[in-house]
Amino acid sequence: MRRAHAVLIKRGLLLSSNQVEYSLLDRRVEKNGLLAQCHELGITCIAYSPIAKGVLSGKYSSRHPLIWAAQPQISWKYLNQIEPLIQLLQEIGQSHDDKTPAQVAINWVICKGALPIPGVKTLQQALENLGALGWRLSEDEVAALDHMTDQNPSLRGNHAHHRIRRHTFQSPGSPFH
Repeated sequence: MRRAHAVLIKRGLLLSSNQVEYSLLDRRVEKNGLLAQCHELGITCIAYSPIAKGVLSGKYSSRHPLIWAAQPQISWKYLNQIEPLIQLLQEIGQSHDDKTPAQVAINWVICKGALPIPGVKTLQQALENLGALGWRLSEDEVAALDHMTDQNPSLRGNHAHHRIRRHTFQSPGSPFH
């Protein structure tokens, strides 16, 4: 990115944004220094999938697994492993006028200095996402979420995105079992 920025500057152009996948479950851009480079060079980091394809919304659990028709499934085991993170998102949300886990996850991305662009399928989801605006997590809350993903091997931000794509739903009694 630094090289592309330099080439564009020589041509009188600015690199204005870089769109990357970024969420509590995929912190690669933070860990590899790309986010810091964006800040340093004045490039807007646009974060797609800030709620990790809905996984951080809190509506999926090992008891209510996510089933996608056209995409790989997420296992109930993985959903069980990330449950402490979902609980922390819920606890933090309760201290901010009952914000949802999705709103807290989106706000975390904002606090990291990126511009989140969550996907939506319904008007209700769009309205919920708007609830991530107009307030900020405290530094301690951001640090607690960072610590949770750094310390839990299943939530290590630079590897968790692979689990989202690779796990298959294998709940007992499931047609996918």
